[in-house]
Amino acid sequence: MNAFDFIEMKVPAKSEYVGVIRLSTSGIANRMGFTYEDIEDLKVAISEAMSNAATHAYDEREEGEITIGFGVYSDRLEVMVADHGGSFNLSKVKDGIGPYQQSESIESLREGGFGLFLIDALMDKVEIKSDHGVIVLMTKYLHTNENEVGLDDDQISTTQ
Repeated sequence: MNAFDFIEMKVPAKSEYVGVIRLSTSGIANRMGFTYEDIEDLKVAISEAMSNAATHAYDEREEGEITIGFGVYSDRLEVMVADHGGSFNLSKVKDGIGPYQQSESIESLREGGFGLFLIDALMDKVEIKSDHGVIVLMTKYLHTNENEVGLDDDQISTTQ
């Protein structure tokens, strides 16, 4: 199933707006059924990506924007954080994106990119596009409840 909802938000590239996006992330992920721990991981990873964009994409005189896109699927949440403002053309973003490699020179993306290591540790998949501005695409899979698996096993054994 490839159907999904897409939510896009734009905020000024200022640290005080990170909390707004954290709240939105929490609401979306909670509605999808993510665990508390996964929601916390999502919030930290997205905060890191936003802070990185706010700190490095614009100098202090510029009034920049950060665009955040949430792709809500039945089995995962894909979050895009872009530091160039504008709207996402999803097919273009997905065509030009590649996996984040820990061997990559972080400096080639942004100075002080420690946040990328943290994002990579917290998310299931991280991809980066950096041709004009930086887009970080983070994926977190929705894992089914292990108790449900146990129920299925019980149901199988009772039907024999």
